[in-house]
Amino acid sequence: MQDIAEQLQAWHASGRSFAVATVVGVSGSAPRDPGAALAVDAAGEAIGSVSGGCVEGAVYELCQAAMESGEAVLERFGYSDEDAFAVGLTCGGILDVFVQPVVPGADAGLDAGIAYIASGTPVALARVIAGPGALLGATVAVTADTHHGALSPAPTVVGALERAVVTEARAMLDAGRTGTLVLGLDGRPCDDRGQGTVTCFVESYVPAPRMLVFGAIDFAAAVVRIGKFLGYHVTVCDARPVFATAKRFPDADQVVVDWPHRYLDSQLDRIDGRTVLCVLTHDAKFDIPLLERALRLPVGYVGAMGSRRTHRDRNTRLREVGLTDAEIGRLRSPIGLDLGARTPEETAVSVAAEIIAHRRGGSCLPLSAGDGPIHHDVARAATAAEEEESVRDREPRTHAA
Repeated sequence: MQDIAEQLQAWHASGRSFAVATVVGVSGSAPRDPGAALAVDAAGEAIGSVSGGCVEGAVYELCQAAMESGEAVLERFGYSDEDAFAVGLTCGGILDVFVQPVVPGADAGLDAGIAYIASGTPVALARVIAGPGALLGATVAVTADTHHGALSPAPTVVGALERAVVTEARAMLDAGRTGTLVLGLDGRPCDDRGQGTVTCFVESYVPAPRMLVFGAIDFAAAVVRIGKFLGYHVTVCDARPVFATAKRFPDADQVVVDWPHRYLDSQLDRIDGRTVLCVLTHDAKFDIPLLERALRLPVGYVGAMGSRRTHRDRNTRLREVGLTDAEIGRLRSPIGLDLGARTPEETAVSVAAEIIAHRRGGSCLPLSAGDGPIHHDVARAATAAEEEESVRDREPRTHAA
């Protein structure tokens, strides 16, 4: 809901009822990731998307029905053939969509969750999407130090379940993860969904990932623009005040005048595995102190601009300051994919493409050159799940005498 949070907050603040449809599960070549949302208000206005068009009409109707009935519903959309009137996904994937009516003031968890999301406060929204009917749609909003809402005011066993949901959701928030959580009614984790279990969809809303662009050059301006397009919070840093100005980089969230390595040292508590560093200075006096630190940090991507000669010289200097081959191997240099780029804008596309491929596990080959999965990260997750299940099957089991 993060993409449509501002509009949802406006509806909520005005007391307007609405329904939110959220993608809570995908498989195959489904068009949107879990967390994608479409909302419809009482007047019929729609915002957001769950499928890029495939099933929007059907989901719109489900939202209207949910507002009328006041009941949440979980709907699965699978493959449809080429019949233009069939409701489904022509891509062959499967999409699970949870539709929940929202009445401002009626659910403390949803009320708090929407307010936190709109304000940018990190929060995990845990919603029951499958289980006993009385719990369906129950919502708990969990922050780092508190939570709002309840699964039920009733039995002690639900209290144990709620405590478990809060604990697990807080751990997912800390990791910035979104996904499903299956628990027994007593709060214990379960391997399989079934009778006596509760499935929660936990959405972690955390600040936008950071892109740190070092080097206030013309190529940097293009990288900043495409970084913003991809949803990053973008900072430009350069030690030269004549170049590092807000006027030259109007699209940047922040422009900092400082030595790159010194600025990076000041940001250690604000970077994580989603952070990307683009080093565009190609000047050893800036690059080496910066990369010496950056390549030892748990960031998602480090790329550096320069010719192949500059790259070889840079690697030699990095070894001289003590970096290992494994640490140097994390450096993407020369930065970007080989697109034949010449202009700053084309180079920015090249850099962005490499960042996406590195994050998602893409092959960087044309899609027309293969016949495998289009969404590599989904395929990797499925393979990992299969391998984990296979390991469990091979583990020795203890039998009662």
